[in-house]
Amino acid sequence: MIVEERKNITANGTLVRGSLLSYQLDTYGFYGRTESENICLEVYEEGIVRVRISKKEKFENFHYALDNNISQKSIDFLEKEDSIIISTGKVEVSIMKAPFRIVFRNEKGEIINEDDASFGTSWIGEQVTTYKKLQPNEKFIGLGEKTGPLNKKGRGYQNWNTDHFGYGKETDPLYCSIPFYIGIHSGMSYGIYLNNSYKSHFNFGASNNRFSSFSADAGDMDYFFIHHDSVNEIIGAYSRITGKMSLPPKWSLGYQQCRYSYYPEAEVLNTAQTFRDKEIPADVIVLDIHYMEKYKIFTWDKERFPCPETMIEKLKALGFKVVVMCDPGIKVEEGYHAYEDGINKDVFIKYPDGSNYEGEVWPGWCHFPDFTKPETRDWWTNQLKSYSDIGIEGFWNDMNEIATWGQSLPELIEFDFDGDKGSTRSARNIYGLMMAKSTWEGARKNLKGKRPFNLTRAGFAGIQKYAAVWTGDNVASDEHMLLGMRMLNSMGLSGIPFAGFDAGGFIGNASENLFARWISMAAFTPFFRGHSNVNTKSSEPWTHGEHTEEISRNYISLRYRLMPYVYSMFFEASESGTPVNRSLAIDYTHDENIYNEAYENEFLFGDSILVTPVSSEKEIEKIYFPAGEWYDLFTDTKYMGNKETLVECPVEKLPVFAKSSSIIPVQSQVYSLQEKPADQLEIHLYKGKEPCSFVYYEDDGDSYAFESGEFYKRTITYQPKGNQLDFSKSQGTFKSCFTEVKLYFHGFETIELKSVEIEQEDYHFISPLSNFDPIDNSRREDYKITNLPHTTFKLKNEEFSINWK
Repeated sequence: MIVEERKNITANGTLVRGSLLSYQLDTYGFYGRTESENICLEVYEEGIVRVRISKKEKFENFHYALDNNISQKSIDFLEKEDSIIISTGKVEVSIMKAPFRIVFRNEKGEIINEDDASFGTSWIGEQVTTYKKLQPNEKFIGLGEKTGPLNKKGRGYQNWNTDHFGYGKETDPLYCSIPFYIGIHSGMSYGIYLNNSYKSHFNFGASNNRFSSFSADAGDMDYFFIHHDSVNEIIGAYSRITGKMSLPPKWSLGYQQCRYSYYPEAEVLNTAQTFRDKEIPADVIVLDIHYMEKYKIFTWDKERFPCPETMIEKLKALGFKVVVMCDPGIKVEEGYHAYEDGINKDVFIKYPDGSNYEGEVWPGWCHFPDFTKPETRDWWTNQLKSYSDIGIEGFWNDMNEIATWGQSLPELIEFDFDGDKGSTRSARNIYGLMMAKSTWEGARKNLKGKRPFNLTRAGFAGIQKYAAVWTGDNVASDEHMLLGMRMLNSMGLSGIPFAGFDAGGFIGNASENLFARWISMAAFTPFFRGHSNVNTKSSEPWTHGEHTEEISRNYISLRYRLMPYVYSMFFEASESGTPVNRSLAIDYTHDENIYNEAYENEFLFGDSILVTPVSSEKEIEKIYFPAGEWYDLFTDTKYMGNKETLVECPVEKLPVFAKSSSIIPVQSQVYSLQEKPADQLEIHLYKGKEPCSFVYYEDDGDSYAFESGEFYKRTITYQPKGNQLDFSKSQGTFKSCFTEVKLYFHGFETIELKSVEIEQEDYHFISPLSNFDPIDNSRREDYKITNLPHTTFKLKNEEFSINWK
């Protein structure tokens, strides 16, 4: 129903260029016209407004990045002489009439974001740009896999998925394009997601002091404006727009070992066995392109791997899964099944004259599947079945920018776009997204109830729905190690919870100290993989000397002991979009110190663990503790927040701290996540002044039964004022693998229990007890003697409390 319509808006009797000529409003949106543009504003949630501006009669329907569950919401509006005001409850949108401009305000009427008064949204040929007035001291974070600092103010970036071997600290663009950023100023924050897959450009006040801007080389201006009270809520809203990560299989969260390349079969088995012999936890062996016959996907080199199914069974017996490289190039070769079947089913991208495009890559001259075509996605599923049939559950999508020799994919190539044809110009940035989607959906179908692991190099907004992302061909240097941490934190800010890098560096040879430091840092990242290039030193933990091996063992072991915490954080990410690696800009947004170059790499691993990356060359470092109190994870030394402190950091000890009032669950040592831990779950409670809660989560780690209620979830709440720890009633039908809890009290000088409301009063004190020590490199348990009070009790499913004096 049309509610309002006005025509021929003028200012002082004269039509202003770019003014609204006509407009109408209904329950769900605002629709207007200038002399050359169609305009639509729609509200999706209280904090989400979609703005679309087009020179065409009909808006383009770019939907590949959007989640199917988002829907419009009704709006309230007020018409004024010079503007229309739309109120969402969270955002007030002022649509200026002459000229057409948009101003976003909060509930207090304060400007969050506004168009540049002169330029607004403008066109130069096909390129469309929205100019936003720079606010005082405005900061810009996010934009996904980008180099540079945490705060990207004063810089410009472009999105055009590119294979960039050995990229530098300022290289742009890279493999993955996420056109979403968060702006921060005046105690407020907002997000903007540009829903356009053409080459795009973001200017955050680069070479000017007037505006920030975002543009696309063609297509509509289509962006989502997001405002909430916190950065974390903005990330959550973006995740609802583009979709949330599916809970991955638990084994994929363990250590993954890769090499370009492991062959023959004997080397693969020997590598796996060495992990077990040396008692270094690991869950995955990754096979790079040399497992194939002459680099042809869906084939096996018969000399190197005469019976891959038997090899996979042997690895399974050792507690290892296998992940295989999947490149999109299909070699043009008679007799090659994938090629002939692809030709028969007409699945490849084409030139405008109807001939299949050929580009040269590892196998030679290749055709490339058109993943925007439904028939191709079905064909890909059938091809992947040859892997799942022999027990493979993990897939690695590489070279999917599309990478070809020459790096100049012709822009006139045609893509199907589900019947709405388009060219490379709009398809390149989403090729990796659509390949990952096809792989994930195909693998899920073929695995018949098991969760697949899927990894990709290239992607676009929404990639988190289908794959983990790693940062490509990095370099073995301190500079790259620290850059990698910023990139992972930026990807977390941009809705990608499952991200990582090649620990130790892919290109070049890491020193012993660099490798040790990198592994210790990577243990606190979502995707944890060691990988190295051909003709470089292997990246197995034992290849860098006994000292480095022991450090690596200790940190990988710690990762496995922390798995109840890590898995619970992944569950939270799948539910809310909150990243596992959390830039301090999420929780300490308006603390100026966290944007300082000296501290911008620091992050929270989950809710409670502060990680402070330092170079391998330093043994003492000044770090910044944000607000609160912080306990050294290994010694329990307490540090006060809001201050800089010098901390010792020999290569054996990465500075890692637990937040006060935090609750961290820990399990016994296992060497594969397919191995059942001991019955006792440790709960580590850190004394603090603020209440805290932790949502503990378990399921079988392998299937989708959790979607039908087969999970175990309970909330553990710490109340400092009452000296009380509450365990809520467990939810779900899954039986926990733990039957007993040992509760450790950190930062408490003495503990006298007042009451323990449990089935059986089985609590007691044991002193001394054990705590992780990465510095002691003797071959014994990973724990050393400390003097922390603790109590042990039986676990039950009903709610209960523990009180102490």
